[in-house]
Amino acid sequence: MKMSLVVGEISYTNMLPLYYYLDRDYLNKLDCLFIPQIPSQLNEGMSKGIIDVGGISSFSYGEHVDKYTILPNLSVSAPNSVGSIFLFSKVPITQLDGKKVALTSSSATSVNLLKIILQSFYELNPEYTVMTPDFEEMLADHDACLLIGDDAIFTLWNLASHIHRYDLGQLWYEHTKLPMTFAVLAIRNDILQTEAYRISALYDGFITSKNKCIENNYEEMISSIRKDFGGSKRFWIDYFNGLSHDFTVRQQEGLYKYYDLATELGLLKKVNTIKLWSAIDHCHSI
Repeated sequence: MKMSLVVGEISYTNMLPLYYYLDRDYLNKLDCLFIPQIPSQLNEGMSKGIIDVGGISSFSYGEHVDKYTILPNLSVSAPNSVGSIFLFSKVPITQLDGKKVALTSSSATSVNLLKIILQSFYELNPEYTVMTPDFEEMLADHDACLLIGDDAIFTLWNLASHIHRYDLGQLWYEHTKLPMTFAVLAIRNDILQTEAYRISALYDGFITSKNKCIENNYEEMISSIRKDFGGSKRFWIDYFNGLSHDFTVRQQEGLYKYYDLATELGLLKKVNTIKLWSAIDHCHSI
């Protein structure tokens, strides 16, 4: 084994059920090193070989499909509304053609999902600018802005009544009737063979954490989140019940649709096969 297995941890509450009950003492003894960052930073770390395994944007997996393998049964997905990925706009969405839209620098999947929604579903072509996620600064010179994760949740809680709000998970579902997968758990292929033991231990931990959160209806985790972030218990219960952390055939179908539409718009090269890791044969294709 090499010195440390570097594990990327998306630092948003939507990923927390996969990490909350990890036995970090045990994994630390195996020399697993956890790096919490926003998705765009983890995407870059994975691509440079700094991060070995962990949560990344689904779009980033599509960019590196030949170099990464996905851990099965794990994701951040939404069957409909996602509750933390919003387009906030001064005008109705149908009026955004030619308007200025600020995009969060924190994301890859959601930024490209918004482009798909506006261009492919609404036939709109706004002018995009990537910015640090700050609602007031983004809307100072723009007609709309995209925020994700906890930035989006905090903005939602304090949103003025005249601002239009669009949930990207809901818009995706309305136009495709498919779930949307925003993040996946991926491994760099060059460590698949050498790190099989630690990957297996980490994978078992993710699955155990996810299942334990579902079994207790996220209660313990929500208590912890409320101490750090606030919000009502009902908000967080509804929020997590609206997410899915599985990666079923249906979710894979939704992700293939996303990749196909991104390819049509020239945002991504064609993704032919999503590769899933297996503890038995290390990986297989679907």
